[in-house]
Amino acid sequence: MAETTQRKREVFATKNELSVALAKYTAHLSAKFCKEKGIFTVVLSGCGLIDWLGKLLESPYKESVEWSKWHVFWVDERVCSHEDQNSNYKLAMDGFISKVGIPKENIYAIDKQCAADGDAERCATLYEECLRNLVKEKILPLCPNGQFPQFDLQLQGMGPDGHMASLFPERPQINVTDKWVTHITDSPKPPPRRITLTLPVINSSLYNLVAVCDDNTEQCARSIADIFKHNNLALPAAHLTAQVEQMWYLDKAAASLL
Repeated sequence: MAETTQRKREVFATKNELSVALAKYTAHLSAKFCKEKGIFTVVLSGCGLIDWLGKLLESPYKESVEWSKWHVFWVDERVCSHEDQNSNYKLAMDGFISKVGIPKENIYAIDKQCAADGDAERCATLYEECLRNLVKEKILPLCPNGQFPQFDLQLQGMGPDGHMASLFPERPQINVTDKWVTHITDSPKPPPRRITLTLPVINSSLYNLVAVCDDNTEQCARSIADIFKHNNLALPAAHLTAQVEQMWYLDKAAASLL
């Protein structure tokens, strides 16, 4: 299956409208993959995503989604205790996962002890080992080129500087192609220690959806314009693609310079 670089976008007047669309999109793919292969592999991020997914906790989705078939991963994670307020795992557990019926064994967080110790490199190594074991167990397939795991859907945001996951401008992690998971210890956005899926893994996903909402900075709007109008590859998010569909959900502020 060939990669596509076409960026599709929808612009929403309110956060509520974006949240409704995000829930519908996610629930549709959940139903599709649960029917086709019996599981749904979904990758989450931090920032406002969990809040924007809130409509999935309401009818009809909370009752109709086959939560027991979900397998949940993180596109990036802050290397800190699972109980730390900075933890994407904690954010997702408190705001979303604990409220639905996803089996505990289907939730793939970074190693608890290494995270608490602040060992970013070891956390990345262990998370890649986790993914490789899931490939062996036939939970995750490899993409057609056989080099990287293929998730069904990745949901993430974009920072005002154009970063996605923990791939930041002027940092080398965007160029890593020989690993599935890498680490960073000098993130320009605190906390400094993080792990992140590498770009080839992100782009091997069947569906990638980026939501940009509640960020009214001019820099954010400029970054969106640079990506859509100029394909400015100095911005990591400009490198995003997908195997089937790449979708961007934007609020009016984010899309104001398009």
